Amino acid sequence: MPTLLLMRHAKSDWDASYGADHDRPLNERGTRSARLMGRFVSGADLVPDLVISSTAIRALTTAQLAAESGAWDCPIDLEPGFYGTGAGTVLDLASEAPNVERLLLVGHQPTWSVLVQRLTGARADMKTASVAVIDLMIEAWAELPTAQGTLVSLHHPRFYFGSEWDDAS
Repeated sequence: MPTLLLMRHAKSDWDASYGADHDRPLNERGTRSARLMGRFVSGADLVPDLVISSTAIRALTTAQLAAESGAWDCPIDLEPGFYGTGAGTVLDLASEAPNVERLLLVGHQPTWSVLVQRLTGARADMKTASVAVIDLMIEAWAELPTAQGTLVSLHHPRFYFGSEWDDAS
């Protein structure tokens, strides 16, 4: 049974100098949270076999920092279609992934919370840098658009690293 990990990008820097929203970077707390969650994923034996990230700077940086800090030895593929889209499109795009056991998708709200609910029926508050772990009842990622699964766990940085990472958005 494959496992899908959904990670929302870490906290972005609204005060930074950037052009389009797509280019908004992480702030200092976001950088720390991405690194910490990368180490958490490794420590929880949830290292992905493949990461597919939105091309938005804040999502890609989150994926890169998590992979580096967690010492993940997996490719990070970019998917421009993850930015500014809905759950159905994300599922369609991710269904093209090769048949790996554990797939991590990095993207945005509100789509990531909608994905959790659509796949599992569970409501999840995907705060910045959160990771949802979903076991799916499928044989191959090609079945993802119609998949059903179970929300195994939801991890927020503040649960592990204190209130300084608390984020209501």
